[in-house]
Amino acid sequence: MTRPRRSGAYEEPAATLAAAAELLAVLHARGQDGVKPAVSPSQLRALLAVEGAEGINLRTLSDVLGSRPPSVTRLCDRLEAMGLLVRSPRPSSRREVELRLTPRGRALLDERRAIRMRELSAVLGRMAPEAVDALIAGLTAFREAAAESYPAGGPPAATATSAAPAAPGPGATSAPARVPDSA
Repeated sequence: MTRPRRSGAYEEPAATLAAAAELLAVLHARGQDGVKPAVSPSQLRALLAVEGAEGINLRTLSDVLGSRPPSVTRLCDRLEAMGLLVRSPRPSSRREVELRLTPRGRALLDERRAIRMRELSAVLGRMAPEAVDALIAGLTAFREAAAESYPAGGPPAATATSAAPAAPGPGATSAPARVPDSA
């Protein structure tokens, strides 16, 4: 549903949302503290993209990350050396390489999510139940409005921030979403 827009009508809510997003970024970063092996934000984005589209090839991963193929190849070299990712020839075309997470790569992502969920749950636990319900309703509406800008499966944050993979909405494709820098 599109509403008529008034100039400046959403500046205050946008500022509040921006402040909340900054706090969420801090809480999100806590999900990375102490997890071994330590990975860079770009390595984490790559792992999340591969998780969201198992068997993705290097060119598609380059597109998802918004990086050049040689850079993504080096990134995958490092992830493979860390035991988080495996590259193998695609059975249907041995010239093409597909990417998959290793059990260690999955465990790393699961551990980060568990830490992040504890952090978020602790904050939510200090809120009144009605405020939590209102927050959920507001965030759901925000995500639906944002999905209008990202028709191919929803906003990029859906891939990066979900505790569990989200079910695709109506009309969604199986193409991986672009992974945001803040993943």
